[in-house]
Amino acid sequence: MKCDRESLLLYAVTDRRWLGADTLPGQVEEAIKGGATFIQLREKNLDEGRFLREAEEVQQMCRRYGVPFVINDNVGIAASIDADGVHVGQSDMEAGDVRDRLGPDKIIGVSAQTVEQALLAEERGADYLGVGAVFATGSKADAVEVDHDTLNHICRAVKIPVIAIGGIDKDNIDSLAGSGICGVAVISAIFGAGDIRGAARELRTAAEKMVEV
Repeated sequence: MKCDRESLLLYAVTDRRWLGADTLPGQVEEAIKGGATFIQLREKNLDEGRFLREAEEVQQMCRRYGVPFVINDNVGIAASIDADGVHVGQSDMEAGDVRDRLGPDKIIGVSAQTVEQALLAEERGADYLGVGAVFATGSKADAVEVDHDTLNHICRAVKIPVIAIGGIDKDNIDSLAGSGICGVAVISAIFGAGDIRGAARELRTAAEKMVEV
């Protein structure tokens, strides 16, 4: 699956805390129908068996709609189901080792909070960077806040696409215009919404306007 700037416009990261009576594949489908262009499966508390089954189900949904699908952190499961790729943080497997494990054609995303981290990730083979948290967020307890000047510097320092993450919603997304990012990654602004499809649609429109500036 191709990873380009357009596919990273509205990057939706799953979070099962808002499932309720829904299923995760069902929520993912609603997000995609609303305009999500990329899906990351993020699970921190499932055992490997349940995680594997869920990953396969979400992958099938993404393939149905032709949307790139990566797994957060778990390189083993990404390899076992032939996912489109994986996203790793600074404390996870290093990008070069992920590339060695998954091969040259898989998508590798890396979280970065500094220019130095961004340049190293690019050098080691990352396809895109996720930079944040650009706003305060409750979705990730250990999130490090990244000021907008640093975000701008990272975008100018690397050649690979950069997306912003952390606390982004329809009310603050426009403040990221002109930073150099090609898209935004969101969690609660989509999956915590009562109307997932409608929230994704609104964010997709806002993201398109933001990157045009």
